Amino acid sequence: LLCSSAKDTLVKWWDLDTQHCFKTLVGHRAEVWGMALLSKEKRLITGSGDSELRVWDLTYIQEVKDPDEPESKKSKGSSSPGAEENTEEDETLELDEHPEDRIVKCSKVGSIVREGRDRVVTLGTDRMGKFLACHGTDAVLEVFSVLSEEEIQKKLEKKMKKARKKAKQSSEEEPERNVELSLQEEIQRVTNVKASSKIKSFDLILSPKGELKMVLLLQNNVIELYNLDLSAQVPQAVRVSRVTIGGHRSDVRTLAFSSDNIAILSAAAESVKIWNRSTLQCIRTMECEYALCSLFVPGDRQVIIGTKTGKLQLYDLASGSLIETVDAHDGAVWSIALSPDQHGFVTGGADKCVKFWEFDLVKDESSAQKRLSMKHLRVLQLDEDVLCVRYSPNQKLLAVSLLDCTVKVFYVDTLKFFLSLYGHKLPVLCMDICYDGTLIATGSADRNVKIWGLDFGDCHRSLFAHDDSVMYLQFVPKSHLFFTAGKDSKIKQWDADKFEHIQTLEGHHQEVWCLALSPNGDYVVSASHDKSLRLWERTREPLILEEEREMQREAEYEESVAKEEQPVVAGETQGETGLAGKKTIETIKAAERIMEAIELYREEMAKLKEHNAICKAAGKEVPFPVNPILRAYGNITPSAYVLEVFKKVKSSELEESLLVLPFSYVPDLLRLFNEYIQLGSDVELLCRALLFLLK
Repeated sequence: LLCSSAKDTLVKWWDLDTQHCFKTLVGHRAEVWGMALLSKEKRLITGSGDSELRVWDLTYIQEVKDPDEPESKKSKGSSSPGAEENTEEDETLELDEHPEDRIVKCSKVGSIVREGRDRVVTLGTDRMGKFLACHGTDAVLEVFSVLSEEEIQKKLEKKMKKARKKAKQSSEEEPERNVELSLQEEIQRVTNVKASSKIKSFDLILSPKGELKMVLLLQNNVIELYNLDLSAQVPQAVRVSRVTIGGHRSDVRTLAFSSDNIAILSAAAESVKIWNRSTLQCIRTMECEYALCSLFVPGDRQVIIGTKTGKLQLYDLASGSLIETVDAHDGAVWSIALSPDQHGFVTGGADKCVKFWEFDLVKDESSAQKRLSMKHLRVLQLDEDVLCVRYSPNQKLLAVSLLDCTVKVFYVDTLKFFLSLYGHKLPVLCMDICYDGTLIATGSADRNVKIWGLDFGDCHRSLFAHDDSVMYLQFVPKSHLFFTAGKDSKIKQWDADKFEHIQTLEGHHQEVWCLALSPNGDYVVSASHDKSLRLWERTREPLILEEEREMQREAEYEESVAKEEQPVVAGETQGETGLAGKKTIETIKAAERIMEAIELYREEMAKLKEHNAICKAAGKEVPFPVNPILRAYGNITPSAYVLEVFKKVKSSELEESLLVLPFSYVPDLLRLFNEYIQLGSDVELLCRALLFLLK
């Protein structure tokens, strides 16, 4: 049996043999978010949108009987009149029962009230079923202990003794009948565990020492382990350890590769981390403000971070310390770009300024040695917020993307205006210039990537790149290939000369915020809203574009097929039930195979008719040419061939294949079904198909 709960406030029971829902449990006023089985699957607990955990008793009626002594035969073989009466009573009972109660019977026992007022997020038990825990959208895990049958029995005996004593004192009789354990006594609250942040998920394990271990995954990407000593008078959960050092506590907004391809910088709202590319280990963690852009200073010994508050922060990697903070912009520093001569860099911010900086050596106050610093040179004032800045490789031009959806190109030496690239419907969030300075590619929130010539500012091609905003774009070094990252959780590679989509890297589950390519072009690292950093490596395996296209077309077709409106089946209540399968390439192919088989059957029958007429006219038997397909199947008849094809359709795809079948083929199929059923072959399969077609 399978039990499922859903947002439709129902719990449904399914028989996996017949693949049907045989029971629906009502009684919840809101969505059922979680459920757990207890007491050797004889009790079901459901968690809903309110603060109640509802408890249901399960009675399994169709239990396996002893094969040596079937009850029905025993009662029929018995000669006593009482036994006959019993069987009659049993039969009437069976008829009166609800048909859905024949397999399992559910009865509500009561409710346990949680302390949390919001919905249940996760409800679960340990493997032994001795402990039950649940949490809502807050940071509290509520833990309950569940008594085993032996413990319940002991408690009942104690209660009985007390009741007997009372009965003796008040001279009452038969106290046994009204002695019962309440639900609160069977499922007792142990304690509440307060985590350091909101809980996402948990798991429990009861150790042999009698300690309950609880591991919690929190919303801020931390894993915490708590121990609960059950032998204590008042059990209190103690945090034993936590896994925090690995990743960031919030989304990574900027990435950078060191010039030797070995170190990767990632920065988020609370910290900057340096990772070793080959071992994937975090080498340094440094606290920072909300980071938006970053770069490695030439020499890879320092890094610069641009923050949301408009500061530039310079860190030394050897000591892991913050050397200098400069108030660079009055708004967020959206973009930073290293100059090709490596003597300085340029920043663009929300204060409508582009600022030019150079690296400088200044005397350190604390020690007599000189240290690296940033010196401000000049400002380019613009009319709109600056979203992205990029140098051309020869350092003659600077491209600036503005909030008015245009990209303006200026001469670096004089800061005079050179070109305006307009055509995007929404602001350009990212851009890059290729290694030879001939092309600039721009990615926008309008989901398009445009490729422009940098000599005249003409748009070579506009590509529909992603299903949501294009968040990052970077050219592969020494080539005209580039990568884009989108909010549709995909990373795509493109050819800027042939304007072709080369491949899609799928792996992230949510929006991809940024990516970085290694200077040798062999690695791509990407960061996403799913809190993961992913590292991609270029392989030596050749990529055949035609195959990629074919796979993409098939995937798109399957998606479009699945999105098509499901056919309405007459007599079926829409919304309540639907076919378990969905229309795919496979179901369409199966339908085509059935159609081909019927076509062959029609042709062969027409040929046979013709052949019989010739034989009649000639008055003698003329040899009949056998179809090569039928010969391959061992000289079977055309009708038997249709059955063979029909039997090869997967059981899960049968209904969908029959729905796709055009009606002109159905009458032939029904005649053939009639023929097969009379022969008694594969009756079950044929009846299933027949009933479905009639429906």
